[in-house]
Amino acid sequence: MTLIAKESSAAPAVVADDPQGPGAAPPPPPSAPQSNSGQVLRLLFGLAAITAIFLAAGLGDLLLFIVILVVIVMLHELGHFLTAKWSGMKVTEFFVGFGPRLWSVRRGEIEYGVKAIPAGGYVRITGFTVMEDVAAEDEPRAYRQQPFWKRIIVGSAGSAMHFLIAFVLALIVVFAFGVPSNNVAVTSLDHWKGVAQTPAQLAGLKAGETIVSVNGKPLASFDSFGDIIGRSVGKTVTLGVEEDGVVRQVPVTPQSGKGIEVDGQSLTAKGYIGVQIDQALQSVSPWRAISSAADNLGQATSAEVSGVVRTFSPSGFVSVVHQVASSKDATEAADHPATSVRPVSLVGIANLGVQAQQAGLESLLELLILINVIFGLLNMLPILPFDGGHVAVAVYEWIRTKKGQAYYQADITKMFPVVFVFLAFLAVFVVSALFLDFTHPLKNVFP
Repeated sequence: MTLIAKESSAAPAVVADDPQGPGAAPPPPPSAPQSNSGQVLRLLFGLAAITAIFLAAGLGDLLLFIVILVVIVMLHELGHFLTAKWSGMKVTEFFVGFGPRLWSVRRGEIEYGVKAIPAGGYVRITGFTVMEDVAAEDEPRAYRQQPFWKRIIVGSAGSAMHFLIAFVLALIVVFAFGVPSNNVAVTSLDHWKGVAQTPAQLAGLKAGETIVSVNGKPLASFDSFGDIIGRSVGKTVTLGVEEDGVVRQVPVTPQSGKGIEVDGQSLTAKGYIGVQIDQALQSVSPWRAISSAADNLGQATSAEVSGVVRTFSPSGFVSVVHQVASSKDATEAADHPATSVRPVSLVGIANLGVQAQQAGLESLLELLILINVIFGLLNMLPILPFDGGHVAVAVYEWIRTKKGQAYYQADITKMFPVVFVFLAFLAVFVVSALFLDFTHPLKNVFP
């Protein structure tokens, strides 16, 4: 499953200075903000009305997730804003949303405000491209006049902010829930059709307990527990079971699964005791927590990189087309999102967000980690209008600039044919993802 979100819709604005996209005419000078009580009341009324509508419709979880996404978007823009200010560039606007202005206030040379369509946000940095007309007195502070290293920092700051958010969230997950251990958590007891009591029920095992040893020996790994039980049909094994810090020894005799059904599924001939299990978690030191969070973020990044490559590959494109054309293929992909090539639109992301909230805080945090990772990766694609496209232009200009000569400035209009082809290609995925999310919503991926 790969999250695909159209940047101008609700993902971070990828052109920090020109949200209208490449090739657009230079924006008109911003109108003077009218910061007054009427604007404030209009903004508060609008927010209250939206909240009331969502709550009345029973969509409180969806509203909360939308607010979280807007916060993530604005943190992306905050990355551009802070680094641009730090590097001495001129910043003139920092807005939440697009469209008509609901409220704004000017502080110094910067106008801060909220616009009517909460589908993202933007920071306006003077002279972000060579196409923009800039007043002579502002040219020295324009983005395009800054040293190479400053432009790289400002251009990549949005994606860097996403990875910082993801790392902080991963750290919260580790501190709040711990890291996987070798021990086994009993999540529930099975009910075997035609069997009065399972071995686990006979032994008195309960959901919520943790198995820490077998036959007096600590578990070598989480998987080792299933291996031991599987090869111990008819042989009594002694489980070390911990609850509330107290460990007791529990004898249990695994039974062959041959002829037994659980929730309509036939078991195999290996040993079973009738429990559903998960990997138990354990608390760790702060240093270990930082290392674990970094490892988790690295694994998430690696998985999403593979997902993006797979989705945008020729075979991925064909798979998406087949899903749009065939209800059977679409259903198969929706039922197995972890293994299928299935782009997800903002509608699908919102649906996943609601599912994650209902599954619990840990699931929500893990989803937000993935969202930030994919936003960070997509924003650094080396093509306009993504942030990575502006970084690529800066790198190209740096390479073309010869020592002792004036700084080379690329004509980005020459890139527009490639940009338009790419945007058309991306539009196919965005529209396909929207269609699939409405007609074949993803199966709940959270336990």
